[in-house]
Amino acid sequence: MNSIVLYAPEIPQNTGAIARTCAATGASLHLIKPLGFDISDAAVRRAGLDYWHLVDVHVYESVEEYLAVNGDEDLWLLSTKAPRSYDRADIGPSAALMFGRETSGLPESLLERYRDRCLRIPMRPRARSLNLASAASILLYDVLRRQGFPGLLGTGIMAVGEDADQR
Repeated sequence: MNSIVLYAPEIPQNTGAIARTCAATGASLHLIKPLGFDISDAAVRRAGLDYWHLVDVHVYESVEEYLAVNGDEDLWLLSTKAPRSYDRADIGPSAALMFGRETSGLPESLLERYRDRCLRIPMRPRARSLNLASAASILLYDVLRRQGFPGLLGTGIMAVGEDADQR
């Protein structure tokens, strides 16, 4: 199963949108503290995140704890500083896609440690970056496309008159 890993996310709306993408795809969501918001049951209810129960959420105190629990076998780091485009990487079916905080990205120490697994999304030179939720969706859906969208509805071509709910 694929995973989205967020290192110290700051903006609750981004994490909420990424959680919705995880709910729609079956990807798990890993959050590495510090978090810039509250994800207690009460806070989630107040925010109206009616899909939160569909998300496999894991929270870690640090990157070290995340790595100790999950390893780094198919870990990919996304950064605007990475030299290689994500479409040039052989991302497997159990990929963990790690994204940094909205204001500062991933720590340089991680980018250096995993230099051969740092990827970027191509964009115009003068564009600073994409929104975190947009970037996570682009990567996750491309990885799923490469895998043939396993277990997801709506794949394949519908016949004329066929109801999408039947697929």
